[in-house]
Amino acid sequence: MRKPLKIFLMTTSGIIGTLLIAAVAFTGLSPQLGGTPTKSERQSYEKSGHYKDGEFVNLLPTVELTGSSTVAVLWNFLFRKNPNATPVGPLPTQPLDSLSITRKTPEMVRVTWFGHSASLVELAGQNILLDPMLSVEMGPVSWATPNRYNCSLVITPEKLPPIAAVLISHDHYDHLDYQTIRKIKGKVGHFYVPLGIGPHLRAWGVAPERITEMNWGDSARLPGLTLRCTPSRHFSGRGLTNRNSTLWSSWVMQSATKRVFYTGDGGYGPHFAAIGAAYGPFDLALVECGQYDLQWAQIHMQPEQSVQAARDVRAALMLPVHWAAFTEANHAWNEPIERATAEAARLGQPITTPRLGEPVVLGTGLLPQTRWWQ
Repeated sequence: MRKPLKIFLMTTSGIIGTLLIAAVAFTGLSPQLGGTPTKSERQSYEKSGHYKDGEFVNLLPTVELTGSSTVAVLWNFLFRKNPNATPVGPLPTQPLDSLSITRKTPEMVRVTWFGHSASLVELAGQNILLDPMLSVEMGPVSWATPNRYNCSLVITPEKLPPIAAVLISHDHYDHLDYQTIRKIKGKVGHFYVPLGIGPHLRAWGVAPERITEMNWGDSARLPGLTLRCTPSRHFSGRGLTNRNSTLWSSWVMQSATKRVFYTGDGGYGPHFAAIGAAYGPFDLALVECGQYDLQWAQIHMQPEQSVQAARDVRAALMLPVHWAAFTEANHAWNEPIERATAEAARLGQPITTPRLGEPVVLGTGLLPQTRWWQ
């Protein structure tokens, strides 16, 4: 090895190591890390049927990295980044007036996507907030994690209307955001979360009586609405010592006449067909579509699989989410929607492509279809 190259590699590895040590030390002290379940809570998880040897497990054997290593993935992400991994400028948005959210009827189904997976579902006259990551910076070490493409949000947490229910799919920083939870907790009626996430919310000041932890198959009732926790194929953890310490999930939202499904994060699997058979058909499915790689193919779907998942759950309409906010994988930022719309056209799956903040209202015949990302 040439001496300059060797020195470069040694220096680079030293810098990365120093940064990682600093990040570990900081996150260990940061409140963003969340809470820790009690011994009795961990013992209760063993009754879930999805907890083994101190960790939650998937329905199918699942490998987080296939044919690679964490170091190789990190190296490629840092030094072989796709030149189109981020957009050249801010993404177009439709400003959201919080007053407009309050104007609704019990029959209206309206969904507003804020970017990444954060979305507001208006169903049965209720406001349901999905994975509310409404911060520009992600996690306790913002210089080491991707920041949002747009510096301004479609709507700030402070301007959200009263929320009947917050649904969390899993505890990763891009879905369970400390800053957002702290800002909205006073206007949320109840938090419905997979097993193990309750301690995080309690640590952040959410009253225990406003938190319901749920296992796959559990359901909860709101006026005119049923919420059901359903499986996904993923993993969890907010630090180096709590891998898979909380469950991950998808969600079914059902009124007397309408059904909406949210996949959460996760790889493709037979659970989608099972959910479609048990709780479908769905009027709308918000489907993960982005931040994928063949090296972690079992925990995130390729866009073509996302379209198939929408078909498996028998969705009349697909809304791709988990893109257009952060770069967490080494593909072009708009590749997910290009591939998903192409596959939806090939298979005849209806799909809607709203701008950030542009509402999707079912039953009006007018659905966002512009290719705004081009």
